[in-house]
Amino acid sequence: MSTHRFAVNVTPKPGILDPQGRAVEGSLGHLGIEGVSAVRVGRRVELTVEAADEQAARSVVERLATELLANPLIEVYAIEPLAAASSVVGASASSQAAEEGPA
Repeated sequence: MSTHRFAVNVTPKPGILDPQGRAVEGSLGHLGIEGVSAVRVGRRVELTVEAADEQAARSVVERLATELLANPLIEVYAIEPLAAASSVVGASASSQAAEEGPA
């Protein structure tokens, strides 16, 4: 068994109303930002899968995405392989520390 990291990015299908995206787009003018359009807001789910190989792990993630994470009537998803679990944990900790600033 090996460990595999993936992210599942879920967004509304094209043509489906996206009230969060419209709200973000409506706020851009208040921030003085121009030239940004077609904002779509979704969600990202990151997960680690223990499986015999990457293909078996991706198969598990595909099933999760289609049966649990995304509503196929109104959403689309994309599966993205991520770096190994150990390097991701280190990167997350250092990113969080940088965001929090000095203690």
